[in-house]
Amino acid sequence: HRQMVLKDPVGVVAAFTPWNFPINQVVRKMAAALATGCAMIVKAPEETPAAPAALIRAFADAGLPAGVLGLVYGTPAEISNYLIPHPIVRKITFTGSTPVGKQLAALAGKHMKRVTMELGGHAPVIVCEDADLALAVKAAGGAKFRNAGQVCIAPTRFLVHESVKAEFAQALVKHAASLKVGDGLAEGIQMGPLANPRRLTAMAEFTQDAIQRGAKVAHGGERIGDAGNFWQPTVLTDVPLEARVFNDEPFGPMAAVRGFNTLEEAIAESNRLPYGLAGYAFTRSLKNADLLARRVEVGMLWLNMPAMPSAEMPFGGLKDSGYGSEGGPEAMEAYLNTRAVTIANV
Repeated sequence: HRQMVLKDPVGVVAAFTPWNFPINQVVRKMAAALATGCAMIVKAPEETPAAPAALIRAFADAGLPAGVLGLVYGTPAEISNYLIPHPIVRKITFTGSTPVGKQLAALAGKHMKRVTMELGGHAPVIVCEDADLALAVKAAGGAKFRNAGQVCIAPTRFLVHESVKAEFAQALVKHAASLKVGDGLAEGIQMGPLANPRRLTAMAEFTQDAIQRGAKVAHGGERIGDAGNFWQPTVLTDVPLEARVFNDEPFGPMAAVRGFNTLEEAIAESNRLPYGLAGYAFTRSLKNADLLARRVEVGMLWLNMPAMPSAEMPFGGLKDSGYGSEGGPEAMEAYLNTRAVTIANV
């Protein structure tokens, strides 16, 4: 017998991408699809239409055959309700919020379409008693306020050992206070605006809710000026578990700090939410690092460093943060059909 495993392109892919990284979100999906021989229709975000259009035009200019890579804009629900059930589309890939992801996955399931879902997160940051605090503040603080916190893998729940909590919070406040906020194209600016006025409303609601439940505003907590959607880099301390910011994804420049006594307690809190996208931890102990690596329920964990996604490594989440990967060989497998063929010589 001759036994073969054949891998063929899955076919036409419908990709849905968000506004927070208009080019990178398309590239993540497109790279593996084109590499495996699939055609792709990109439903890019209406909030940031120019960047994906320029990217896709660049591929056309480079000689990609017509029809291999398409781009559509419009009413998201209308487009998804047309593309997902369409018989020519064999695979769906979506990056966005968990509620919308669940709707699209349900629709794809109804039509037995394969799906990759990269959804929301609520990343814990565990700062152990033996952590390098300067490194923790620089790495996690930098990641927190990148893109004004509008990042699915942004660190949000800062779980800090009681013995270093005050020192860490003070250093994080100093970092937040040092950030220059303004027009992202201006010289020296480190943090830009939120995407729309709805995000400002959300930040105000998260802040008020935390204060009412007993948290302290150590820095920020207010809108900057009255022009544009600018919000102060915000640090909340002594945040209770029932505060909204510790349960719902804030998607903004807000760090919520809370103490812990044992590593088991910190791991339990990390795993309490239905999200499981990214996590961060800081420790000098190999024993702690090993325990964290095995026990924290996230698709991506970075220890003693900021997030560093790379083409070679899987990128994706667990639980309500989705399934499937957008990096590494796993990303290619998502766009391939695997078939077993056995030939008997007669």
